[in-house]
Order: sequence, then structure tokens, then C-alpha cells
Amino acid sequence: MYIAMNRFKVKLGSEEDFENVWKNRNSSLDEVPGFKQFMLLRGPAKEDDGYCLFSSHTVWESEEAFIGWTKSQNFKDAHRNAGDHKPVYIGHPEFEGFAVVEGA
Repeated sequence: MYIAMNRFKVKLGSEEDFENVWKNRNSSLDEVPGFKQFMLLRGPAKEDDGYCLFSSHTVWESEEAFIGWTKSQNFKDAHRNAGDHKPVYIGHPEFEGFAVVEGA
């Protein structure tokens, strides 16, 4: 299995807007071969730095399945309007990918 995560620094006061973007999107992930699970995670607010940390977390059958999705029309459609929401971010999302070594 493979876990793909993007970490977002969301400007304080924009957390609800950011969450609504995710809740109201049409990702079509359930239609993608190899997709297992999605979660949007809300982390701690960093008051001194002016942001709240979020992470999108997807679980895939394999890294190849994830890469296949990133090259698909579903991926392009899901990210078509991503630039419209830049005012709520600080910087770019930070991607992290992990091969699962052990899990239950």
C-alpha cells in the first residue's frame, strides 16, 4: 500500500473556507482504480506563524495506482480550480509519499 499526503498551511481565520472547499469538491476518487481511502486532517493552529496545519491523506493499493491517478483526467478535473483558493494558503502544499512497511 501507499499513502500520499499534502500538507497545507491555511491562514488563520480561513479554516472553515478551506474545509468547505474540500467538503464540496467532486473528486471522483471512488472511481479511480487502486484508491482505498481519503481523509482531510486538521492539525494544530500555529498562532505565532499565522496558520493552521491541514493534511489531505489518501491510501492507495500501490504507488503505481497513485501515480496513475495523478496522470488521469479525474486528477485534472479535481484540481482544475485549485488556484482559485490560493488566498487561504501560505505557500504551496507540501507533498509527502510513503510506502507502507507494516500496518494493521
